[in-house]
Order: sequence, then structure tokens, then C-alpha cells
Amino acid sequence: MLSCFERLLNKGDTPMKIINLTEDSKMYTSNAFLVTGSWNTLTDINTLIDTGRDPNIIEKINNAATGVGKHKLDQAILTHSHYDHAGMVKEIKREFNSKILAYSKNQVGIDKTLHDGEVLKMGDVYFEVIHMPGHSTDSICLYSRESKVLFAGDSPLIIRTEECCYEYEFVFVLKRLVSLPIDIIYFGHGGPLIEKCNESLMQTLENITAKKLNC
Repeated sequence: MLSCFERLLNKGDTPMKIINLTEDSKMYTSNAFLVTGSWNTLTDINTLIDTGRDPNIIEKINNAATGVGKHKLDQAILTHSHYDHAGMVKEIKREFNSKILAYSKNQVGIDKTLHDGEVLKMGDVYFEVIHMPGHSTDSICLYSRESKVLFAGDSPLIIRTEECCYEYEFVFVLKRLVSLPIDIIYFGHGGPLIEKCNESLMQTLENITAKKLNC
């Protein structure tokens, strides 16, 4: 059964389906999002965003409606290499023979190294890879202009104070995100942001820019 957030996302013209496989996990893990096409056609690319570290996701993927005559999982994309996001890489690769994609060149089990600006198909929607240094050197966001969806991983996009300093590279990419139309942001932990996304990003930019000037 779809959660309220998935029903919201799948309204209107948004073509893909997104399911958080670890929403009810009893252990510490990141979110692990299964992305499929709305009609599960043969050309859709069934995609896992972060593997998390909960073994129960394997059964959930096997039970998911991912299309007849298709691979259950074509690829898994890591938003970064921290263990709570990448702990199940070996198991996912062994169970589904899926490709593992990541920005990091050092992550064990990676089949393809991603690059900033690269475009990937996830479900039936195309996403751009955005390298987002800040949380880690290999952090990425995934953005679809078509569906106005952003997968943020653990990138610190909602900052309400001026207490820390931030690197220029992070500020530069955040300015880029602020300029993009975004209707929903999926984070590596917790629920998604489903309203006033651009306003929230702008507030973050104002907060960290104000502090940066005083560092």
C-alpha cells in the first residue's frame, strides 16, 4: 500500500512510483527508495536509491510490482558511501545482479562511477546527477526537472541557524539548487519535504551565506 507521500507524488502527471522500503525498519538505516515506472514497461529502469542496511528490503523488492518479464532491480544508486546508506551493497548485487552506481571511486562493489551533470534514467524519468560536497566528498543529489523531484541523500539542505561555516563548493551548488523548480525533496533520513521546497532552500542559503561572510 502506498504511503500518503507516495500517493501525493503519483498524482497528476508525475510518471514514476517511489516506495520507501525502510520506512518501517526496526534498525538504524538510511531510507532506501525503490523507483519504478507507473506502467512497469520493459523500457523502465527499476532503481534503488541507497541500499540502506536492513536485509528486509530484499523481500520487499521481490514482492514489489516491478513489471512482468523484467529484472526486479536494474540498478542501485548510492547518494554517498556511508555505511547506513551502502551497507547492503553486496547483498543487493548478489540477489538481483544489479549494477551499483556511485560517485565514489573507492566504494567496494561499484560497477560505474558517476559524474556531475550525468543523466540517468530511473523508472521512466530522467534524473541529473548533482555532486553536492558538504556531508561527504562523494555526496550526490539526483534531480528530475520533469517531475520536480530531488533526492538529497544526507546533504544538509535545511539549515535554520547561522552557527556553522560552509565550504564555497557547497554554497555554489546550493545556489544552483535554489534556481531549480522543486516540488518534493526526499532525504536520506526521515520523511520528505512536500511543500515550499524552494523557499526552504532559499532560507538555508541565506543562513549559511550570512554566516560564511563572518567566518
